[in-house]
Amino acid sequence: MWALIKDNKIEEIIRFPKTMIIDDVTHSRKIFTAWTAAEKKAVGILPVTPGTKLDDKYYISNNETYAIASDGNSVVGTITKAKNKSLTDTNEVNEDGSKLLDEKGNQVVTPGLRTIAKQKAATTAHGMLSRFSWLIERKITADVAIPSEITDFMKSVRDAHKSICDEIDACNSMTKFVAAHTDEYNEDNTLKTIAKVNDWPDDYDIKSYYR
Repeated sequence: MWALIKDNKIEEIIRFPKTMIIDDVTHSRKIFTAWTAAEKKAVGILPVTPGTKLDDKYYISNNETYAIASDGNSVVGTITKAKNKSLTDTNEVNEDGSKLLDEKGNQVVTPGLRTIAKQKAATTAHGMLSRFSWLIERKITADVAIPSEITDFMKSVRDAHKSICDEIDACNSMTKFVAAHTDEYNEDNTLKTIAKVNDWPDDYDIKSYYR
């Protein structure tokens, strides 16, 4: 990505090589790859360093802004936060401020991050438990006991689900919510502490029961 500079101002951000007309001179798109940085700078083209993107799971960003670097050799992009995404559910309204209703007359609600996170936790728990539904069916239809290691594991999944949902509900700020979703790593990049919302029981020893 490049920027066209005129009179020490950013005239255009160029995302892909293209034919350029600069001071009434037509330049092939090849100048972006064939010319040196000094040659491009001589006609007013500088490389652009994009801004660091914010995590769109948590934040809504402003449009990226650009500024010429202090050394005049490049353009630097900056992405700032417009606002946090909502942790709580939002009751949607019409332009006149009245309740926005669906086709059945129910309030339209946009789920907040906490609701979405708890829905994800419920889906994960269901997926982990449903692998053993055949054992429950066998117990009901043939009265074959469910192995204790399976009942213990299923209880640990239900306990983990409750603990995760409690943790999510306790996140009354974006800082806490992000922390609950962030793994901690050692200096050698090995996992030190798993994120609280991902702390599910280990199924290594009971995989042979999967169906």
